[in-house]
Formats: sequence, structure tokens, C-alpha cells
Amino acid sequence: MAIPVRIGTRKSIMALAQTEDIARRLSAAASELDVEIVKFETVGDSDQVSKLLPHGGKGGAFVAEIRAAVTAGKLEACMHSLKDMPGNEDTPGLIIGATLSRDPPTDALVLRKGLTLEDLRKSRGKGYTIGTNAVRRAAYAKRLFPEVNVIHFRGAADTRVRKLDNAEKQRLPDGGHVGPADALIMARSGLERVGFVDRIVHDFTPQEMLPSAGQGIVAVECAVNNWQIRKYLELIDDPVARLSCDAEREVLWVLNGHCNSPMAAFSTIKGSEMTLSASVLDEEGGLFIEASRSGPANRPRELGRAVALELLDKGAAAIIERTRPE
Repeated sequence: MAIPVRIGTRKSIMALAQTEDIARRLSAAASELDVEIVKFETVGDSDQVSKLLPHGGKGGAFVAEIRAAVTAGKLEACMHSLKDMPGNEDTPGLIIGATLSRDPPTDALVLRKGLTLEDLRKSRGKGYTIGTNAVRRAAYAKRLFPEVNVIHFRGAADTRVRKLDNAEKQRLPDGGHVGPADALIMARSGLERVGFVDRIVHDFTPQEMLPSAGQGIVAVECAVNNWQIRKYLELIDDPVARLSCDAEREVLWVLNGHCNSPMAAFSTIKGSEMTLSASVLDEEGGLFIEASRSGPANRPRELGRAVALELLDKGAAAIIERTRPE
């Protein structure tokens, strides 16, 4: 008898591609599963104008509705980009049942026709506009190109590239507009999944732009007491991605950051050792605090806590509080 597994996901091209990957892996690992993809249009997808903060940040905008369906028993599991999952709060009744092997975690630069990376570098960004909906990317962009204009730029990955190519302005909640953008900063993994890898003109190294915690990792969430589904999800769990997930999210937990905090955390594993780097910036990129440590890879949360505490010792809490919504 087939065992139904309903997986919830957003409707975007990228989200569907990620969820289809989960479905393929589950079906290959356990032929008795009848996997169904259930599409949701979250408030973050239907409202392409507002900033995410009024919707509760990425967690409220892209995660809350689908999580509620799992809690209510309407879904067995749901898919999230790990970087979109709030890291400073508990989610009673839910657990990450699987983390897929990590896609490229770095950020990438996409330019309009006629503009080059050298143009941006020589001008320090003066006279140009970069679009992003991530405060972390905005802060790093100001460090790399100090005189650039950074604007709030929403939309699915493919939609943002289309808006760039068509020189479309971004509507604002008050009815005004900003833009158009000359460049975009986006996750490389997202551009790959929507077929726009050829538009990447530069991959930012982690030294240039430290990735967001969990960037490039797809997470599958399920009910904590659904032991049958948890057993099946374990079959597709990648142990290396899981270690990185635990280390990087521990940084978010200890710092108690919020969706408007320019924060980053990224880990690498070589053999039995993990190296974890994390940073906290102000929104203009002027204040910058970073910490990096290495330790046993099989104790990721301890390493994450140590790095986060070092950031707090260096003054990270004051930066986070200044950017916290009132």
C-alpha cells in the first residue's frame, strides 16, 4: 500500500525545482512512497511591493503559511530554503527532517547590458544602482562599492532578472518607485535553478561577501512526532549539510538576530575539522564585526556558539539592536 507524502512549497520556479528534487530523492529511496507536491502562494509571493519586514520577515512572508499546514496535518512535510527559515525562534511541533547536499552557497552579480564589473569597481559604484531584497547583501555591496545606490528590489529570481533587462522600476509600498537597477546581487544557486547561470558576471568569494546562514541548503520540515515521515526523510539527509546547518543556525540563535539584521554565517568542512566564519554589519556597511574559528566538525553547535559569543564580545549586540524594528 502506497504511503502518501504531501510536500508543501511556494509556487515560484525555483521553489518548485527544489521540491521536485526532494520528491525524486524520496521516490528513489523508498518506492512505497506516493509523493505529491502541494503549491502555496504565500503572502511574500502575492505581495511583490512591500518590504518583507511588515510580513514578519522572510519567516512570516515565505514560511509561516506552509508550516501551519504541516502543523494542521494537511501536509506531511514542507520545503524551505534554509536561509529563509528564522533562526532566532523555536517552532513548536516541527523539526528539520532532512537537509539536502549544499548547492553553491555564494552570492553572484548580474549586470544590465553594457555595464561591466570594472565599471562598478573603478567608479566605486558612483552613478549606478544595485537591486537586492537582502539587507546583508546591501550592506556588503556598500563595502565593495562605497558610492553605489542600493535599492529594495523584490521578486522571484527569474522575475528580478526580467525586471533588470526591461529597466523596470520597483514599486514601493507608498506608491512611489525606485530604480531601475543597473545590477542585481543574488544567490548563485537560485540563478542556477532558474536557468540563468549564464547571466552571472562575478561570483563573490566568501571573503568579499560572506553568505547567509544556510544559503544553498534545501531543508525539509515535518512534524516532530511524525516518526514515520522522519524515518523516510533521514534517507535523503546529507550529513555534511546537516553539520553546517547546525553550526550556522546556532550563530543566529545566540545572536538573536532578526530579519532586518545584516548578518552572515558560513562553514566549511575538511576532514574532521569545521571552520566557521560569521559577521554582523550595519545597514550601510560602515560598521563590520567578524569572527572565525575552527573546531571538531562533529560538534557544530559548540562551534557556532563560540563564534557568536565572540561577535557579542566585539559589540555585535549594539549593531543588531540599532537595526531591530520598533
